[in-house]
Amino acid sequence: MITKNEIPVLEYDDHSLEVIAPDHDSEGLVLPKKCLVAFLGDVVQKYAEEKKAEVVKDFITVSHIIKVYVLHEDDEDICLVQPTIGAPAAASLVDFLVACGCEKVIAVGSCGVLAQMPENAFIVPTKALRDEGTSYHYLPASRYIELDEEPIAAIEDCFKTHNLPFVTCTTWTTDAFFRETKDMVKYRLEEGCSVVEMECAALAAVCRKRGAKYGQFLFTADSLANVHEYDTRGFGSDSHEKALLLGIDVLKHYN
Repeated sequence: MITKNEIPVLEYDDHSLEVIAPDHDSEGLVLPKKCLVAFLGDVVQKYAEEKKAEVVKDFITVSHIIKVYVLHEDDEDICLVQPTIGAPAAASLVDFLVACGCEKVIAVGSCGVLAQMPENAFIVPTKALRDEGTSYHYLPASRYIELDEEPIAAIEDCFKTHNLPFVTCTTWTTDAFFRETKDMVKYRLEEGCSVVEMECAALAAVCRKRGAKYGQFLFTADSLANVHEYDTRGFGSDSHEKALLLGIDVLKHYN
């Protein structure tokens, strides 16, 4: 049944099947249950090559080819991908991965800060403000989506094991970073969002819809905390390798 609304993005079909199934081009691919979605640049390919990860699929889009790796870590396999940024592109990839067998999905990437925070600090979102379009095609409309408790606990346990400081937060997921206006930044901060990124709400919605568990951790990069002067800082580049290794460790110990 379609829930209809004057605003198209608020309309939701909760019943009929998709015309194009997410695994339509899978060729029978069966992926490991655990998956790391790493928005981390060149370190992903470098690590995969060093570990002699198996390339099991080229996920082909019009503009990019995304390699789907399988890492053979100790006694289990872990799927590893470096997605394209932005909710629609990343969500279509994760939808495919879950359709091919991924059940426990951890994502990691950088975020902008709305409040005063140092660069390269680690953040664990517990819920995301749905200010993007993709999540509304996977779940009925709501202001927030709560992230799953199990992967959050796995992330927090890993950080505690490594004696790594972190804070939990509400993240603002938005499609249009050039429309993060000064007044909107203040408004989001006032309602409890301390960081901003582009994918969390959408990926959480995809996994919720498809029956997978989803968690994410972030590291702080650029700063919008001073609305009078945007600060790129170092875009969190010093955290890329560390975040990748942490993500893999989270999945190794996520039962």
